[in-house]
Amino acid sequence: MPLQLTEIERVKTISKEDFFANFVKKQKPVVVEQLTSDWPAYKKWNLNYIKSIAGESVVPLYDNRPVSHKDGFNEAHAKMKMADYIDLLQSKPTNYRIFLYDLMKELPILHKDFQWPHLGLRLIKQLPMLFFGGKKSKVFMHFDIDYSNILHFQFDGQKQCILFDPNQTLFLYKIPHSLICREDIDFDNPDFNKWPALKQAKGYICTLNHGEMLYMPEGYWHYMKYLEPGFSMSLRAFPRKISSLSKAVYNLMIMRHFDNLMRKLKGQKWIDYKNKEAIIRTHKKLNIK
Repeated sequence: MPLQLTEIERVKTISKEDFFANFVKKQKPVVVEQLTSDWPAYKKWNLNYIKSIAGESVVPLYDNRPVSHKDGFNEAHAKMKMADYIDLLQSKPTNYRIFLYDLMKELPILHKDFQWPHLGLRLIKQLPMLFFGGKKSKVFMHFDIDYSNILHFQFDGQKQCILFDPNQTLFLYKIPHSLICREDIDFDNPDFNKWPALKQAKGYICTLNHGEMLYMPEGYWHYMKYLEPGFSMSLRAFPRKISSLSKAVYNLMIMRHFDNLMRKLKGQKWIDYKNKEAIIRTHKKLNIK
């Protein structure tokens, strides 16, 4: 029995009015296929181009190892020159990914290759971020700390995206004091005997191709799997709902600092406690024995 996933609606183009009324206000995801077709990036942006302009830059890399008390919040697992990393991506599957790579700071030359979409969202122009991954690499199920509305653009390769509305959190074995669910859940082939609550979760799925944009509403859970080597760019807009904004402030100002403190004080015992609590709390709320 697979997850209950509905294909995300796709449109070729969309007006600002339709996008805002039908997707932003309703907090519903959508894929826009041709939003970037008139951008220079549509023809220029591929891994070889990134290698040519940033090959000597040393980049932080992340893999799929479980969260450890020894790691700081979003601390990189390794570093490598961009040229060597792209060679690795193009030569074989790898779990190494680049996460939250600051385009404006690290590769400002790319700024002239894309346009800020006029879709009714007030985009944060200081925060375009790039993400890179190799074939079969995965980004574990999580939601973003700032509850942003996200426009996620895929370049050079395909990526599969699974999303869950925040109202599905109850079924996802969320880790307390965290932005993730249990990392040992295989969202490609979930074990419902081990994770029975997942049977009730209802989500969305899509495959993003070069130049396509996925709109992820604020607070949405997302799991990404690179079907081919490639990279993406995310543009962000502040949350519109007061409840989301308050959660974002809590996450940024309190939650992450509390979690880091407990890791220092209790070490791996804190991580193990949270993993157990994810199961206990989920099954208790759903009355699962």
